[in-house]
Amino acid sequence: MSPRRYPFALICLLPLVLLAQQSVSPEDRKRFEEIKGRHDRGEQISPEDQAFAMRIMRILNGPANQKANQERNAEYAKAHPPHDSLGVVPLTELGTGLYKGEEGGLYPGGSNTPPARHLAVGVKLAHEIVPLDQDGKPSPDGRIVLLTTGMSNTTMESQAFVKLASGDPDLNPRMVILDGAQGGQTAHVIAKPEANYWKVDEDRLAQAGLSPKQVQAVWLKQANGGPTEPFPVEAKKLEEDIRADIKNLTAHFPNLKQVFLSSRIYAGYASTPLNPEPHAYETAFADKWLIAEQIAGKSDLNPWLAWGPYLWTDGMKGRQDGLIWTREDVGADGTHPSDQGRMKVAKLLLAFFKSDPATRPWFVKSK
Repeated sequence: MSPRRYPFALICLLPLVLLAQQSVSPEDRKRFEEIKGRHDRGEQISPEDQAFAMRIMRILNGPANQKANQERNAEYAKAHPPHDSLGVVPLTELGTGLYKGEEGGLYPGGSNTPPARHLAVGVKLAHEIVPLDQDGKPSPDGRIVLLTTGMSNTTMESQAFVKLASGDPDLNPRMVILDGAQGGQTAHVIAKPEANYWKVDEDRLAQAGLSPKQVQAVWLKQANGGPTEPFPVEAKKLEEDIRADIKNLTAHFPNLKQVFLSSRIYAGYASTPLNPEPHAYETAFADKWLIAEQIAGKSDLNPWLAWGPYLWTDGMKGRQDGLIWTREDVGADGTHPSDQGRMKVAKLLLAFFKSDPATRPWFVKSK
């Protein structure tokens, strides 16, 4: 990792709630944000500016602010006790029923499977995905890279997915799953073309002996922090941020052909306002709208879009397929998955990519 590019990379991970504290003057805050912007664009940061930014970070992340943040979270948790069920129907079981005026199902018409014509395009592309060398040219010794994209939950689940997949003998030996997701990097953050996120992904590829031209498929799971507006406002914001995320993926990975979307896990146990219910449930509509737009022929996005595994279920009430989310499936904040929850998502991911007709041709070993 280049010290010039990432002299104080923890800036990217600071929770927004800490940045909202008033222990830093408006002038210093403005300078800090200006330095952070240059850092995110990969520009040179002077030693003086580095020292200033680190000092501000220590203030923002210091004991006083941590205590204030803990007190706010305690107040939130008291006002929003954990619940085992919301009484909301999973999108996959809502069908043509409505949630606040929006039809259920993952795809148009309340369906959970893509229309035949859309699926045919995805299957055709799947057969076109072959190992590529670092210059992006077909090669029997090349690689097929499945890149994961998203925020903290995504990287936690991706790492479990990579570990689980590494022991599966049925997978294509020329296929590589690379965790490109990063903590704190929400849909809105990486919607910026100059976001530091994309440089980190390039570095991770290089460290694995891979190049951006070998990335041909992406699993994307995104959300935004601290949603407060009622449905559909936050979901519409997320839709536009994910749209920008996908455009950035296309710009950085020229051979990208497929993007598979997943929404949030159950957040009824959340003890902080980072991404609680019903916002976690509602993130699915951002994905659903983007896919429906492409199916209708109105999309400005180039890669083929489809659903990956749908991860949400109504807590302990669960789904018809037996999926439940227990308190033990999430960590102390009720938002991020525990080791148990990460493995639950990893198993859903592996089952999806091994069985979906638009992924099997390149994900599974040919027989």
